[in-house]
Amino acid sequence: PVHLVESGGGSVPAGGSLRLSCVHSGRKYHRTCLAWFRQSPGQKRDGIASINTDDGSIIYAASVKGRFTISQDNAEDTLYLQMNDLKPEDTAVYYCAADPVYCTYCRGEACFTESKWNTRGQGTQVTVSS
Repeated sequence: PVHLVESGGGSVPAGGSLRLSCVHSGRKYHRTCLAWFRQSPGQKRDGIASINTDDGSIIYAASVKGRFTISQDNAEDTLYLQMNDLKPEDTAVYYCAADPVYCTYCRGEACFTESKWNTRGQGTQVTVSS
């Protein structure tokens, strides 16, 4: 099975930055597609960034495009999310997710349909104060 462990969350003031990490393990094929999701209190879990580790293609949700950057260190099997210019509405639990194939055929923000992602980590809390 795929195993995902997130870290790097914390509390920052608005305008600050954080970098989240997700160490992943398991069969490589099952980690072809990697993504970040987040869930604010009382809200559904939303996808915000995904990467196809085979061809490097990346998709961002409109809410984070230009502020957040997803990247993957293949040597360290670690997925990152660099978050800049954080806003109070970015406060959420952030999760990484993995799937063997979904990112290879989905299009646009349909790639953030959570039910299509096979595995999810336990999450890390990000709190942005105004």
